[in-house]
Amino acid sequence: MKAIVYTKYGSPDVLQLKEVEKPATKENEVLIKVVASSVNEWDNGLISGKGFLTRLLGGLFKPKNKILGADVAGVIEAVGNNIKDFKPGDEVFGDIAGAGFGAFAEYVCAPEKMLAKKSLEMSFEQAAALPQAGLLAMQGLRYKKPLLAGQHLLINGAGGGVGPIALQYAKSIGATVTCVDREEKFNMLRSLGADEFIDYRKKDYTKTGIQYDYILDVTARRSVSDYKRALKPGGVFAMIGGSMGGLLFQMMVLQPFLSKYRKKKLGIMGYHVSKEGLDELSQLFDDGKISPVIDRSFPLAATADAFRYYQQGTFTGKIIISNAQ
Repeated sequence: MKAIVYTKYGSPDVLQLKEVEKPATKENEVLIKVVASSVNEWDNGLISGKGFLTRLLGGLFKPKNKILGADVAGVIEAVGNNIKDFKPGDEVFGDIAGAGFGAFAEYVCAPEKMLAKKSLEMSFEQAAALPQAGLLAMQGLRYKKPLLAGQHLLINGAGGGVGPIALQYAKSIGATVTCVDREEKFNMLRSLGADEFIDYRKKDYTKTGIQYDYILDVTARRSVSDYKRALKPGGVFAMIGGSMGGLLFQMMVLQPFLSKYRKKKLGIMGYHVSKEGLDELSQLFDDGKISPVIDRSFPLAATADAFRYYQQGTFTGKIIISNAQ
């Protein structure tokens, strides 16, 4: 089979289309014929290998997982002996990062617990755009306590993959939403119901004097004191992406402890993949409450070009890697 392989860290140039052996299922795995996958920041970070934590997780001196790709959508071709919920021919989607990635290929094996049947109303490209972004959005809006109708949510980095899902869900339950991103992405966000906009190149949302009930930050890089200033008493700050340095340490170690004794709740959100979470995304899609925004689709052979485009930072929504003929 064909797959995008990399054996060293660097720019997207390290990604090579190669012929590799087709994987065989273990007892608790299914074999998926991949129809589509999508680009995530986790993949991008593992390509560059920048940062000690990235190397610790992905391989100190060279990549541990030679084939990246977390989000997957496709058709089950074979199942292991212990598989109960799926059969050949089922259309599935999921986030397989926890099983070693591998979706940038024609076939991949994955545990059934990381997958769910995709909605029949959902295209494979839409299904590939939803797992990681959708789960991060929904879990982020329920960090510490759920976002409620009438509350004011701010989404920093709103124009990527996570932001549009969080925005649509928040509007569906009656929240007010301020979106922070490049001005060029405001039209897309406005079409999804965003109420207010901040161009991060012109204004720092933590220094406007406005406080929010809930902050979902996809690209957190400021200080903890900045975020506290932007939160209302009893407010929640959920960090789901951004700094890999001192801020990450504070959010992972110090703030969860301190938040027990303070009204304002700050921390880095724990992320998990479950069939129940994926099923909820399908139901929300079927109910018309969320739909992924797709910027562009690239063929598998042009995966390196997809990451070059991603690194420009001008994309809106998700970038898809497609195996469709």
